[in-house]
Amino acid sequence: MKKNEYKECIRILERLHSSHPTYTISQHISTAMADYGEFWGLTDREFKFALEKYMNELELDIQHVVSEDYVQRVVRDANNLFAETDGIDEEEF
Repeated sequence: MKKNEYKECIRILERLHSSHPTYTISQHISTAMADYGEFWGLTDREFKFALEKYMNELELDIQHVVSEDYVQRVVRDANNLFAETDGIDEEEF
């Protein structure tokens, strides 16, 4: 049975909406098509590829979000750094 690329595009857009509900459909499409310039003549297969590529890039970006634990460690380290400099003259610091 042949894949229905059109329906796959709709499913991808639905997944994007679920994972990023604050983005509009036009933001998703515009960003996914940014590399294509004029995309009037794209086939459904090419459009689906662009949406999948965009969705994968978004998923990779999410993995780079800083964890709360990391932020707490940075704050703790910064506090320790300033605690170590309390007895130092301002010119030395």
